[in-house]
Amino acid sequence: MSTLNINEMFETIQGEGAHTGVPSIFVRLQGCPVGCPWCDTKHTWEIKPDLSVTPEAVITKGQESETYFISNESDLLTQFGHEGYVAKHVVITGGEPCMYDLRPLTTLLHDKGYTTQIETSGTFEILCDERTYVTVSPKINMKGGYDVLISALERANEIKHPIAMQKHIDELDALLANVSSLKGKQVCLQPISQQKRATELAVRTCIERNWRLSLQTHKYIGIE
Repeated sequence: MSTLNINEMFETIQGEGAHTGVPSIFVRLQGCPVGCPWCDTKHTWEIKPDLSVTPEAVITKGQESETYFISNESDLLTQFGHEGYVAKHVVITGGEPCMYDLRPLTTLLHDKGYTTQIETSGTFEILCDERTYVTVSPKINMKGGYDVLISALERANEIKHPIAMQKHIDELDALLANVSSLKGKQVCLQPISQQKRATELAVRTCIERNWRLSLQTHKYIGIE
């Protein structure tokens, strides 16, 4: 069994990427050293031993905090039942979820009838079940100094890149040049903070390249 530090767990609708609109259970793991300046989950960056609490305290907390509960994959599945979750798609996010070996969790979930999705920066080796849908949002030249792994891009089913300016598209192009094939991969551009200039650039580029636009739908409609 594996040990997971879980900052948030909730049932909602997936708001981004190819699975937009899919009812999902989100499992947000604690810990991330990447250091993205625009990150909207900075409360997940550090794992502080004195902030471990009960599952109930995490699931019912009304605001973002650094508290987390410790679980293994079997107990987490039991917790889904306790909460009465009905969604069958599980999104494992963070933080940086690939700091953890996710093979035990993702395999168990698939064997129990769920589908799984990992949202990762691509800076850690991706260890998961072969049936897992992997979304890599490559974080390039971030404060933490981690490189985006070509092996992560090769494993990705979806490459979802946050952009604000042409420089970010150029950086993505440089990464994709090292990928053996994009066949079967969905490439999405996601304007950072829905800025007008970024959105216009993303739309134009998606049309030119037959890529997909990803908007943070959950923020537009006011859900988690």
